[in-house]
Amino acid sequence: MKILVADDDPLSLRMMERILQHSGYEVITVEDGRQAARELSNADGPRLALIDWMMPELDGPGVCREVRSRHGDSYVYILLLTSKQSSEDVVMGLEAGADDYLTKPCHPAELKARLHTGQRILQLEDKLVEAREEMRFKATHDALTSLWNRGAILSLLRSELSRSIREHSPVSLLLCDVDHFKQINDVHGHLVGDEVLQEVSTRLFEAVRSHDAVGRYGGEEFIVVLNGCNGDDLKVRAEQVRRAISDLPFSTTQGPISVSLSVGAITIENWDKSLPIEALLKQADAALYGAKASGRDRVIYSESFVAV
Repeated sequence: MKILVADDDPLSLRMMERILQHSGYEVITVEDGRQAARELSNADGPRLALIDWMMPELDGPGVCREVRSRHGDSYVYILLLTSKQSSEDVVMGLEAGADDYLTKPCHPAELKARLHTGQRILQLEDKLVEAREEMRFKATHDALTSLWNRGAILSLLRSELSRSIREHSPVSLLLCDVDHFKQINDVHGHLVGDEVLQEVSTRLFEAVRSHDAVGRYGGEEFIVVLNGCNGDDLKVRAEQVRRAISDLPFSTTQGPISVSLSVGAITIENWDKSLPIEALLKQADAALYGAKASGRDRVIYSESFVAV
């Protein structure tokens, strides 16, 4: 694990470096507080820090305050080294953002024990962050396909429409439905149906750009949001999406299955933010119904764009 040691005394710095290296740490050394703050600000910087109280440029409490003023970064556990022993000084250091302190000269065994405590706290923080991110993912993603779920994809669509107003750029939408999906379930079983939905999701995701969005609208229906895509581009992009599904059979545990999509497509050039998003979805759904009624495995484009 990386650890930063900041001390303006070269002898103390070298001694501390040797002790920590023997304990298995990857040690980064600096000789003033300003350098320490910069190192701890790096994206891959150390998350353990041993900071001397008295240093040029920026003292130990100053380093603590600067590190704690940042938001959104991984937590840094800071241990202050000080010759100050009054309770007022200790309180000032802790209030500045230090997690712990050691009085100089410190015993190597105590130093190692305090740093092990810091590592345990950082490990706990990592577990809490991981649990939070897992909960956030589950709240916004479909469990079967790992695509955006209905609520999340509609929220992203609203954001893209708002952005299109600000930037005067178009947004296109594809409402896709897997053809004869009930028949797939009836003939091959629901587990194979799940395999098909997962593969459809993978192919849709790979068929669009990294800054587009794909979500599961519900059942066998999917939404693709294509930002910055005008009506002419949509005709090319929609066919690419459709063919991504139909060109190659799906490999399943029951053997290869031919799958196709019906797609309703619409471009929004000048979205009126006073209109409910349901009006747009209704237009896309009507185009999708037209694709189904016309024989499936095709794209139908909405003739009337929602505009101001």
